[in-house]
Amino acid sequence: MRGKNFLCWAAVLSSFLGSLKAQTPSSSNQKSSFEDWNQPFEPFRIVGNVHYVGTNNLACFLITTSAGHVLIDTGLEESAPIVRANIATLGFRLKDIKIILSGHAHFDHVAGHAAMKQATGARVYATAADAAILESGGTKGFHPLTPYPPVKVDRILRDGEVVRLGDQALTAHLTPGHTDGNTTWTTTVKENGKEYRVVFVASMSINPGVHLVDYPPWPTIAEAYAESFQRLKSLPCDVFLGPHAPFFDLEAKVGRMKAKTDPNPFVDPQGYRDYLASFEKSYHEQLQRERAGK
Repeated sequence: MRGKNFLCWAAVLSSFLGSLKAQTPSSSNQKSSFEDWNQPFEPFRIVGNVHYVGTNNLACFLITTSAGHVLIDTGLEESAPIVRANIATLGFRLKDIKIILSGHAHFDHVAGHAAMKQATGARVYATAADAAILESGGTKGFHPLTPYPPVKVDRILRDGEVVRLGDQALTAHLTPGHTDGNTTWTTTVKENGKEYRVVFVASMSINPGVHLVDYPPWPTIAEAYAESFQRLKSLPCDVFLGPHAPFFDLEAKVGRMKAKTDPNPFVDPQGYRDYLASFEKSYHEQLQRERAGK
């Protein structure tokens, strides 16, 4: 059942992203669409030192350490006031954010990078492929979407590279497909004497207008997706998080957390497996349709 929910929401996402191709960045229709994704959401601690500071749909995560903090994703430009307020509500200071990371360089996850970098003085890290997109303001890459304020990338990350801050280590796993530099992040946190393996999984949906067969902008995209799915399935996972809140059932899990019916509903290894299975199924279905010429 949960797999169907993933795919239903992914279909909504694809339809919306597809509509952006016909709109200018200032389009009133586009801004109206953004509002649905950009509603305030109460910030909270997920597990250990990992906190949710994003909107109702656009996930942003603050990982706190003894030497400052790491922010993963910043949402839209319009998300900035929400993210800043959420960080303050949890008792943390913007100036203590030292590193800004991202899952992939699409506008709905990184358009706030430039403003957040300016507000915090943090350094922006990204894979080489996504760094090119970030520094172009979203105009580069094999399938550009809506442009956004460009941001200077301070450190280029290699596949498997470890980012360290204080006593926290995050590993970058290159999982290309959704973008060239699509990145999954993993780390381990502690809570009540127990360790939890956290996966900030990359988006594995296929953007509207992107083909898997005979696709000149990226001839090997089908193979890239296949390899990424295999790699993701090999990652150990206790806590499953992602770039869009519906991907990991944010609202339902927060409800269970508040009701105290579950020790921590975000400990969800099966949810991670379901997420991958759902999007891999969708990938294979599109691949079969294209190979059949449909």
